[in-house]
Amino acid sequence: MIHEVDALLRTLLQGGALAGSDIEIAFDAPTKEWSARRNAPVLDCYLYDIREDVKRRERGAAAIRDGQGIVVRRRRPPRWFRLSYLLTAWTKRPEDEHRLLSAALATLLPRELLPPDILPEPLAELGLSVPLTVAGVQTEARSLAEIWSALGGTLKPSIDLVITVPFPAYPDYDAGPPVTEGTLVRAREIDGAEDGERMHQSRHLDRPTTEAHAR
Repeated sequence: MIHEVDALLRTLLQGGALAGSDIEIAFDAPTKEWSARRNAPVLDCYLYDIREDVKRRERGAAAIRDGQGIVVRRRRPPRWFRLSYLLTAWTKRPEDEHRLLSAALATLLPRELLPPDILPEPLAELGLSVPLTVAGVQTEARSLAEIWSALGGTLKPSIDLVITVPFPAYPDYDAGPPVTEGTLVRAREIDGAEDGERMHQSRHLDRPTTEAHAR
């Protein structure tokens, strides 16, 4: 699922203010060795942190219905994870890097909530919108200075991007068959003699758009 988020981020950055440009979008760790090999303008999106957003945990199961509205499968809620990217611009002049960062901000700021119709297929199938936080308050355990120190590079301007995405944690499972007949009740007299049978017709049997169940 992470590589689908990478592809989504690449598509977003290649549109908007950067549409039609020849700016390369990379996902490498911006080390000294890597930066020394760059000979063209690059926007680098380095994924530096992955952690679950436990506040979004949910319980229960959602019903999956067929074309007639009958529940055929059930799906447990996904787990949400925060993917944190360090977005940096690499050119020969700081002024050009600042222009690239400005263009990235102009492209991403209107996209604070990504609807399912622009998400990659595995994410779109969940039918959930994905929040995107651009240059927000950093809440991860590691500071940006610590990240740059670990990379062995020199601190430079960057944009912190956080995409919170749902990950299916459990497979879907089949629902029980719908109720198609009423409940048969067999009654007896106090002395044990049978008093016949009565059929109770469920009021939901004639409603295909809701899950039928016996009363």
